[in-house]
Amino acid sequence: MSEEIIPEANASDVELEKPELEETVLGESVIEPAQEEETPDYQGKSLSELVASLQEVAASEDRMSLYKKVEAIKAAFYKKLQKEKETALLKEEEVLEDAANPFLAIEEGFKEVYAQYKKERAQYNEKMEQERKHNLELKKQVIEDLKALIEKQEDVNATFPAFREIQNRWREIGPVPASDVADINKTYSLYVEQFYDLVKINRELRDEDFRRNLEVKQQFCEKAEALAEEKNIVEAFRELQKLHEQWKEYGPVAKEYREDIWNRFKAATAVVNRRYQAHYAELKVKQEQNLAAKTELCEKAEAIAATEAAGSNDWNRLSREVEQLQQEWRKIGFASRKENQKIYDRFKAACDAFFVKKRAFYTEYKDSLKANLQKKIALCEAAEALKTSTEWKKTAQQLQELQRQWKEIGTVPYRNSDEVWKRFRAACDEFFAERDKHAKPENDFYRNLKIKRAIIKEITDYELKGNAEDAAALKDFQSRWADAGFVPFKEKDKVNAEYKEAVKAKFGAAAEGRQSRKPARSEKEILIDKFNRLQQDIATYENNIGFFAAGKGAESMISAMRKKIDAAKDELSALAEKIRKTEE
Repeated sequence: MSEEIIPEANASDVELEKPELEETVLGESVIEPAQEEETPDYQGKSLSELVASLQEVAASEDRMSLYKKVEAIKAAFYKKLQKEKETALLKEEEVLEDAANPFLAIEEGFKEVYAQYKKERAQYNEKMEQERKHNLELKKQVIEDLKALIEKQEDVNATFPAFREIQNRWREIGPVPASDVADINKTYSLYVEQFYDLVKINRELRDEDFRRNLEVKQQFCEKAEALAEEKNIVEAFRELQKLHEQWKEYGPVAKEYREDIWNRFKAATAVVNRRYQAHYAELKVKQEQNLAAKTELCEKAEAIAATEAAGSNDWNRLSREVEQLQQEWRKIGFASRKENQKIYDRFKAACDAFFVKKRAFYTEYKDSLKANLQKKIALCEAAEALKTSTEWKKTAQQLQELQRQWKEIGTVPYRNSDEVWKRFRAACDEFFAERDKHAKPENDFYRNLKIKRAIIKEITDYELKGNAEDAAALKDFQSRWADAGFVPFKEKDKVNAEYKEAVKAKFGAAAEGRQSRKPARSEKEILIDKFNRLQQDIATYENNIGFFAAGKGAESMISAMRKKIDAAKDELSALAEKIRKTEE
């Protein structure tokens, strides 16, 4: 809008001045387009904190002007929600399919607050749009009144007060729709200029108008100069823009002050502009540094995503590395608006690729755990079928074979591990406990246990001589230990471990070699012993097939057992031939 220069009154012989246009000096070279202020970073907040932030904004008096914060909170909330859902799915302790959704309540709460805000915002925008349309009609009416005032061309004393009233009305009217701003202001300015061209105003009124305009513009200068000290340069720049808009709404000052007052205002503007540009230059450098840092994190995430993990430990280690990268990412500020979304999409794609691979691994891994569980349940059922048997020797061998097979089966789901082991162990213990109760006098397992514990004490109390007597003593201990016989099943592993530890502690590593030595036997004895053991193994395998057939998921175990039986029979035939040759 051009400045409004009031011509002198009572001076019909003086040429009237046309208003000067300040828009040529208030253009792009003085006021730079405002850049959007960055919204706060909500990425570090928890889901509950984000809901609280949304509620706080939605309850504030100026909430309608804070819609960018609301959208930033929404984006952060759903990003955090998605991350926590993925984390829950990837935990080693899988979430049961029929479990309640732990995120439903907080998500519904967030949606409710957000929907209410969006509803209020839509109503507010509709109201503002109606007000702008109403303001447009009011300004059109002001222009029509100004146009009528010009066409009357009455005495200045009658027209000037009416003109001032029109100007005040114009300033009091609020904003109009953005699409109409330029046209309505241009039309108004045109008629104002025509008024100054056609109407003569007395000097007294003109001087008073100049004086009032000067006072107002001096206040504008003071405010603009104070903005140079404002800490928040973005806010200072916005306030400066408002001052420029207000400057345009006031008419000119006397010619002798016109240049000075404008230069003062322009100088204050330049100071704020320089700080504003320096701020965004510094921000640009920081954004470039942030982009470089985020690019490095992308490369690391992509390298991890391309890594082939060998097992659960590797996946856990790599998961911790990815989580560390994500934590570092959240600490880095924004990149430029052009690059920020691209670099985020790249990082997210790398993380997603990693977690997809991890999820596939654990799906397969959990399937193997379930398969192992079915195998061990089949062994439990087989052991339970044998636990009441009174064929002590045969059944003991069968249970020992089941125990060996148990060790060969891999791990089962953690929550089932203790339960299934206790079930299997209980069946074995029940049989061996009953067997021990019915032991014959010549095979008193508890008496044998006492003998072996006494031998262990003797070894512990033995005083080394440092000569051949030590070797003889060790041989005696070993011979007596072997002759002591079997002990109760549940004590076997413990007492054997105590014996080995006592021998090793007293006689040293050399004793281990001696313990493994046995009296030399003939080739025929060795072959016959191996033949007998193989026959027992075949009988055990065939007996076990009957138990497995009743178990769940036992097909693979039966197939493996039949292969063992066929191989054992082939070996049995070969042994029989070797034994026959030794008798020739």
